[in-house]
Amino acid sequence: MKKLMGLSEEQEVLLSQQPPHLWRRRKQELLHWTERDKYTVSAKRTVLWNGVEIDAELLEALSSLQQAGVGTEFSCAGVSPLDEPVDHSLYAYVTLVQSETADQFVQYALKHMRNRLLVTLEVEKGRYDLSSFFIGHNRSFCWWMEYCAAHFTRRNAKRVDT
Repeated sequence: MKKLMGLSEEQEVLLSQQPPHLWRRRKQELLHWTERDKYTVSAKRTVLWNGVEIDAELLEALSSLQQAGVGTEFSCAGVSPLDEPVDHSLYAYVTLVQSETADQFVQYALKHMRNRLLVTLEVEKGRYDLSSFFIGHNRSFCWWMEYCAAHFTRRNAKRVDT
């Protein structure tokens, strides 16, 4: 895959195609986020999944991805607005192990989530990082990941059955 793309081993490739005005919006959101007061809406919820503690908001998405044959490495829903490393991540994200099925899922998610999704490919590590593009949209990112993973899994299961 790397040779096909004509990339060096150390490159990180941006696969999302947000227009310049959305990058400006994102920068503004980041500035506002750093200045605003942070407070707890609800405590962070975690669950044990395959021997790893994960954010509960991503359980269904990660389970659907596993069912579809897509390997995951890291994930964080980051839905607590506290500005603390344990309780908060500025972006919700999922890291996928690169494979043919992961390649297909990334294309599917980009098509359905469009500008909501930021995707980079870490060529050297062979993994995709999928995150919410907009600041503070972590819960909707989790919902969209669950939606895309479930529909992708069902779509692929139908292809195998036919």
